[in-house]
Amino acid sequence: MSWVYLILAGLFEIGWPLGLKLSQTTPHKYAYISVAIVSMAISGILLWIAQKTIPIGTAYAIWTGIGAVGTLIVGILFFQDSASIWRLLSALLIVVGIVGLKLAH
Repeated sequence: MSWVYLILAGLFEIGWPLGLKLSQTTPHKYAYISVAIVSMAISGILLWIAQKTIPIGTAYAIWTGIGAVGTLIVGILFFQDSASIWRLLSALLIVVGIVGLKLAH
């Protein structure tokens, strides 16, 4: 169950940079700042729960990796961020590292 919490924590980790970006690009500044703060809190709580049985280094690397790659994908799909081959290959390396950490656990 800790792995489910960790994956959910990583998904909520995407929510806070998204909330901050939307607070800059829409007229709903404070609503999206609130989304960012709530996402941060939920993400942190879920990470805390996951770390009860998953080693801290593994949990943290996977948490930030999911957040980083997920935010990259959101940026490409919704904010016209660059989808250059180098960015995608770099994200793939992060995913390979996440899978490696899970398999080595």
